[in-house]
Formats: sequence, C-alpha cells, structure tokens
Amino acid sequence: MHITIYVDDKPILLTGKNDHNLDLWKHDSSVLLMDEISHGMVHTVLHEIKKHEISKVVIAADDLTRLKAFFFQHFTLIQAAGGLVENEQGEWLIIFRRGKWDLPKGKMDEAETPEETAIREVMEETGLQNVILSNHILDTYHIYTEYGKQILKETFWYKMKVSGEQSIKPQTEEDIEQVKWIKASEWNLYENESYASIREVMGLLSK
Repeated sequence: MHITIYVDDKPILLTGKNDHNLDLWKHDSSVLLMDEISHGMVHTVLHEIKKHEISKVVIAADDLTRLKAFFFQHFTLIQAAGGLVENEQGEWLIIFRRGKWDLPKGKMDEAETPEETAIREVMEETGLQNVILSNHILDTYHIYTEYGKQILKETFWYKMKVSGEQSIKPQTEEDIEQVKWIKASEWNLYENESYASIREVMGLLSK
C-alpha cells in the first residue's frame, strides 16, 4: 500500500519500507528514493520533483501512517469531493474544464460531509438532478501553490448513478466548457488530456 500525491501530474509516493517495488525503484535513475524523514526533506522533495529528469519521488518509512501525518502537516489541507456518474446505458459523464477532461468536483462547505459535497458539486457543475450515491472509489491528493501558500488538496471520489432522460448543462461560471456522456470503452480517447489523478480514478473503474 502507498499514498500518491501529485505535483503537476508527477507523483510523490509515500510508502512503507516493506514495499516490494523499492528494489526496482533503487535501480531507476529517474526515481528519487528517500528515507530521511525531516522538515528539510519536504522542501527537497518539492524542489526535486520539478526537475525534468525526475519522474517520481518515493519516500519510504517504517510507519506509513506516521509518515503521512508528518508530510501533510507541512501544507494547508483543503478537502473536496466529486464523482463519476453512470447512466442507465452504462455511459460515464465527463467535463471539459481549463483545457483538461475532468470529473465534476468541488471544495467541501463547512459542516458538509464528503458524500453531500460530491452530490452537490455534481449537480451544480453538470445540471443533473436526482443523483444517487453509490460506492466510494478512492481518495486522491495533489499539491499546488495559491496566494503564496502550499496547498494539499484531498479529494474524495464516489461512483454515482442517474436514471431516465436528463438534460446536462456545463456550469460556465466554474470554467466548464463541455459536459458529455461517453462509453466506458471510449475513455482512452480522452485520458491523455486529463489529470493524473483523474486517470487514477478511471483506471480503478476500468479494471
């Protein structure tokens, strides 16, 4: 088990020292492998991940739970939620926003649960009604800078369903240009123009 955190679509992996992939990564010159857990380590990771020759950074520790807590404390945490909606024909709903194919999602309001946020954001961003929550898919993480602060966004993803004929409409004030249904088998036509975290969500559902 490991935790993946994206920085500009490059992954930082937090993992345990018993991860069977460690031996492979040790022999990959594009992977920066670290086992020093310190405050300076976080700064180094964010600097090194931006280098062209680095494909990923892997941080290994004996206790993954403690490593996650230590790493996360260096950022301002923002939580969001969203979902992948499936209709009765087995089609998936995707959106096009800021040059990328994406899934509807948004920040959690105060006192809102992730499930409530996911349903609200999906309806607001796509125009769908009567969205039924299904199962939790996974949580994704990514780091970005906003107003001089290092932000770590945790997004909770859910599978959802809708029935009947429903109209869809992009929420243009959220920079959404398109909302469309696609066959699950067509996702490969869009994935190269999506975010790594979205590809992770879709990859789990495609298995």
